Amino acid sequence: MAPSPHIGVIGAGISGLRCADILIQNGARVTILEARDRIGGRVHQSTVGDHAVDLGPNWIHGSGENPIRTIAEETGTVIYDPEGGRHTTYSRDGHPITDEVATKVQDFVWTTIAEAFKYSNDHGESIPAERSLFDFFRERVLQTDFSDEEKQLCLEACRLWGAYVGDQVDKQSLKFFRMEECIDGSNFIVASTYKRILEHVAETATAKANICLNEPVTNIKAPPRNNQSQTKHKVTVTTTRTSYDFDEVVVTCPLGWLKQNTSAFSPALPPRLEQAINNISYGRLEKVYVTFPRAFWHANNTSIPASQTPPNTVFAQFLEPSYTSHPNIEWNQECISLASLPESQAHPTLLFYTYGDSGTEIINRLSGLAPSSLEYRESLIQTLQPFYSRLPGYSAENPDCVPVTLLATQWQKDVFAGNGSYCNFQVGVEEADVDVEVLRSGAGIGPVRGLWFAGEHTAPFVALGTTTGAFWSGERVARLLCRGVGIGDGGG
Repeated sequence: MAPSPHIGVIGAGISGLRCADILIQNGARVTILEARDRIGGRVHQSTVGDHAVDLGPNWIHGSGENPIRTIAEETGTVIYDPEGGRHTTYSRDGHPITDEVATKVQDFVWTTIAEAFKYSNDHGESIPAERSLFDFFRERVLQTDFSDEEKQLCLEACRLWGAYVGDQVDKQSLKFFRMEECIDGSNFIVASTYKRILEHVAETATAKANICLNEPVTNIKAPPRNNQSQTKHKVTVTTTRTSYDFDEVVVTCPLGWLKQNTSAFSPALPPRLEQAINNISYGRLEKVYVTFPRAFWHANNTSIPASQTPPNTVFAQFLEPSYTSHPNIEWNQECISLASLPESQAHPTLLFYTYGDSGTEIINRLSGLAPSSLEYRESLIQTLQPFYSRLPGYSAENPDCVPVTLLATQWQKDVFAGNGSYCNFQVGVEEADVDVEVLRSGAGIGPVRGLWFAGEHTAPFVALGTTTGAFWSGERVARLLCRGVGIGDGGG
């Protein structure tokens, strides 16, 4: 019998682990090279106080045919649909807008998002590349009979869609907005974190693959295959420690890493593949966890008079404040109350999502500061106190309103994450759909040079930028490889 092919997988994130799983099930020998000292990639947990939290993805997008949702159920992972919770919007002066106006604003935002998806699908070919999602919002709000104040509130509220795409909506391509549409169905917060999901996806790889940690890749040499030669060329991957020879290599590095390391490939990647890597944009989404002694903003807290805001505020949106100074950039913020999670997982924490220029500003303020330092704490409190102080029940004299723990992600400072979050499609891109197809196919170099590409940026259009997309992408390329090297049946 021919020896099992030795396949290298670069990256031990969801995509690489799923890829390794199927390759191993079909008889391949697999070595995973991971730059970090752990598996999981951007799926990673830390703690705030006594509670585990996700630093990377913490949602499951879509409840339809979604393998991550299925794995969550199989592993007893607690998930939560926040859709029915109270959504409060705070105007620029820091006061909550009335329920009547808030409903009107939210209905407009979500209706317009749905219309933008449809418009992008129906008219994508004719939409100018420079036209943004925000342009579409502006046009639609002018068609309403809202008051001038309500129209302005709508435009401000729509900017918070930036937390979904990882950057400002005036940068979001309308032409390719359709590619931000996810699997149908509810979106769930992973209340008990992605820990069990990751362990499930990694089970086969951790048991049967050779996983090499602390191995940042510096060079990938894949000489063109000579079909007339009897000697099969190897793909040589060099890390900061050593070199490895493989029959085939799957590259699951984040798109941001590819953007900054195309020179690591020898010989150079095909021009159209490099062009696709450069064309697709990369988000700037960050999270900040702020934990308090108690959830002072909940009405079941006896410090809140019954006459104040009704209980169970799950989402709070803060429009760009006029009542406090801030940088001259988009400064809208939003948070979700983790005190609203199922009882077994609830804790008195506000999770702020910050994006684009705002996310960059906040992370730059923390540069060089240890998370345990007083300077780190004071920087985050100075940034976020103007927002959480608007919540019901807040009092500067109440110790329950003083954070006990603060923790910010810093993906933009993480070279292994590609200095960002995940792919998106910004104004100026002309052929984003073709670019993704080129990334997905690796410009056809897999069968020729033994190089294959996977990752959330190569996912099906309904799952781009998600853990589901990463999972599917690893699965897809593994099955292609199995057929290409003649092992198994590609199942698993």
